[in-house]
Amino acid sequence: MKKFWKDLIRYRSYIIYATKANLKSEVAGSYLNWLWWILDPLLFMLVYSFVALIVFGKGEPYFPIFVFIGLNAWNFFSKSINKSVKMVRSYKGTISKVYIPKYILIMIAIMQNLFKMAVAFTLVFIMMPIYRVPLSWYVLNVAPLFLTMIVFTFGCCTIMLHAGVYVADLSNIIAVVLRLIFYMSGIFYNITKRVEEPYGSYLLNFNPMAFLINGLRNSLLYSQGVSYRMLLVIFLIGCVLAVIGIRLIDRHENSYVKVI
Repeated sequence: MKKFWKDLIRYRSYIIYATKANLKSEVAGSYLNWLWWILDPLLFMLVYSFVALIVFGKGEPYFPIFVFIGLNAWNFFSKSINKSVKMVRSYKGTISKVYIPKYILIMIAIMQNLFKMAVAFTLVFIMMPIYRVPLSWYVLNVAPLFLTMIVFTFGCCTIMLHAGVYVADLSNIIAVVLRLIFYMSGIFYNITKRVEEPYGSYLLNFNPMAFLINGLRNSLLYSQGVSYRMLLVIFLIGCVLAVIGIRLIDRHENSYVKVI
C-alpha cells in the first residue's frame, strides 16, 4: 500500500491532466457539450417517472428528484465498473510503451465519472426549492455517503480490472450482473416501502449501492438519518477490496500486456 500512496502523489498531475483531457474528448464535436451529463439522467428520470406514476400509479414524495438521485449515483458506479473491466485492453497501446500503475487508470476513470456526477447533482439542488423540499442538518450526511461510495467503487474497480485481463468476455457477464443489481437497488422505487420484509432489509443490508442510494435520498429529501454503523461496514469492505485489488495489480501487472 505504500507504493500505492507514493504512486498517487507521483502521478497526481497526470491524473488531473488525463481526467480533463478525457472529459474534453467526450464533449468534442457535441452541440450539447457538458449539458449532456445533466440531460442523460434527466431524460431517464422522465421515462421512469412516467412508467411509475402514469403506468403503475405509484410514486414517492418528490419523485422526480427521488429518481434523479438514484440514477446519478448508479451511473457513477456502473460506468466506473464497466470501464475498469476493459481498462487494460483499452489502454493496451499506451501501457505497452510507457509504464503507468494500472490503478492510476482507475483513478482517472473515477475522477471523470465523479465530475460528471457532481455536474448532474447541481440539478438536484436546483429542483429541491422548486419542489419545496425542506432542508435539514441531515444533508451533511451526503459527504460521508459520497466518500463511502467512491471508496467502495474504487475497490470493486481494482478487482474488475485484474479479472478483466484474464477473462475476455467478463464485460458481457458484468453487464448482466449490473443490470440485475440496478433493479435491486431501488432506482425508481422505494425498497423500504415496495419490497416486503425480510426481503427489503436483505436488499439494503447486502446491496451496498441500495443502501447508499437510500441514504442519499433520506438525507436530501426526507430529513432522515443513515446507519453510520452500516456506512462504516461498507467503507471498510471497500478498503479491503481496494487492498486486495491493488496487491493483485502490483503482483501481476507486468504480465498484463502479454496476456492481452
